Amino acid sequence: MTSTAVSRKPLGRGRIAVHLGCLAALLVMLYPLAWLLATSLKPADEVVASLDLLPGHLEWSNYRTALDGVNDVSVWRLLGNSLLIAGGAVVGNVLSCSLAAYAFARLRFRLRGPLFAFMIATIMLPHHAVLIPQYIIFNQLGLVNTYWPLILPKFLATEAFFVFLIVQFMRGLPRELEEAARIDGCGPFRSFFRVVLPLTRPALITTAIFTFIWTWNDFFTQLIYLFDQDKFTLTLALRSFVDASSTSAFGPMFAMSVIALLPIVLFFLAFQRFLVEGMASSGVKG
Repeated sequence: MTSTAVSRKPLGRGRIAVHLGCLAALLVMLYPLAWLLATSLKPADEVVASLDLLPGHLEWSNYRTALDGVNDVSVWRLLGNSLLIAGGAVVGNVLSCSLAAYAFARLRFRLRGPLFAFMIATIMLPHHAVLIPQYIIFNQLGLVNTYWPLILPKFLATEAFFVFLIVQFMRGLPRELEEAARIDGCGPFRSFFRVVLPLTRPALITTAIFTFIWTWNDFFTQLIYLFDQDKFTLTLALRSFVDASSTSAFGPMFAMSVIALLPIVLFFLAFQRFLVEGMASSGVKG
């Protein structure tokens, strides 16, 4: 009994060490969020002068200023613009990437292999390398200073990473389901929408989550295409709190940062359950 108890002590200490390490890593990752929340309630002079995490005085007016918006554009208009762009990008990526993935994973056509390899190679292509040609095209079409350059490419399956992700998932689905649907008279499109698409929900949810987060946080592309302030998103509006005269409203800027962070957190929490359930069940679908 004594030897058994002694032999279990290192295992218990090891678990405690692992838990303490995970807790320390969690605190390190959560500290920037805690700092952002605390700084959003600090007065302007305390933001720059004080290194303390907790504010000495709660400045709730920072949130009132942030809710008023910037340059006569309300925060609700900015939020609506961000939701419109992010929502359109999610719909476009989920629809177009799933269609492209179905073609590469299930259909037989000439040059399928080279085309798939070329599509994968575009993942290594920097976004800035294609930004200027895209800008010239959209400028000639008269679509600059509109939301179309930010949404339309998503409907053309330009995100090779998500196409590859869905292709790999579809290859694990049994072909017998599609063969049974084909016997019942279903064509490729009907088999895709009725059979394959519902089974690829885990990959589609993953695509939707990452598309929403990446589009919502995108600053550079929106800065290139959007000029009018009433078309700005929350990401672009944050820049308005810091002007060239060095007059900066740090408190309201951090308060609006918290407001901009909330939709991402809520979107992830809303779909996290489906993502976890889908990933847990995807191992038995092959």
